[in-house]
Amino acid sequence: MADEENVSMLRPPQEEKAMSPDKPTKTSLTGMLGSAGLAIKDGISGSLRGLQEIEGQMVELARNKATDVLNATGSVANTTLNTSKDLIKGTLAATEDVGTNFMTSVTSVAKGIILAVGEVGGDVTQAATQMVKGAVQGAAEVGANVADVAKSAVTGAVEATRQIGGNAATTARAAATGALEAAGEIGGTAVTSVTNVLVGSVEGIKDVIGAAMPGAKKGGDKP
Repeated sequence: MADEENVSMLRPPQEEKAMSPDKPTKTSLTGMLGSAGLAIKDGISGSLRGLQEIEGQMVELARNKATDVLNATGSVANTTLNTSKDLIKGTLAATEDVGTNFMTSVTSVAKGIILAVGEVGGDVTQAATQMVKGAVQGAAEVGANVADVAKSAVTGAVEATRQIGGNAATTARAAATGALEAAGEIGGTAVTSVTNVLVGSVEGIKDVIGAAMPGAKKGGDKP
């Protein structure tokens, strides 16, 4: 199986090419709606388009902030970790203020950070490890769900890598390494929760676990 297929769990589900004969088409479904149905359809469609625009704005904001910091310091590895930690903590604080789910926001910010690294000519694979490590550390510091932040940050790193034409599978494994290293430093149930959320999402996760934390029990292994 090709590397790109190995991160299929991180990709949004693709639409079925063939539609069931019993499934209404978009045109016929709209024609079945009454005035209230049409109103809510238009309202939700507008909101979803707005959400897509907001996500794009978050990516650009994170990209610009990270680019400024990287250009100012010139040290991609250390700067990526610290910048990621700070940006993710700020993101979590913002989502708490407005009462929204943070996972999409974390994905957008993580994507922006990796795009910034690529823009300044840094090593995207190495940066993915440091970015996700910083994200998980930041989540732990503010009491957020480290497993969800890890998954969202890995997803953002993979999306950014695809956008710049890099190897998404390599980035996914590098990002997972960062998540597991951070979880190992946090201790407690962090290792288990992060491992469980990444198993099935990143091909070769057991090898990543063994490299990041020698002697650790690998996700999915039987006792």
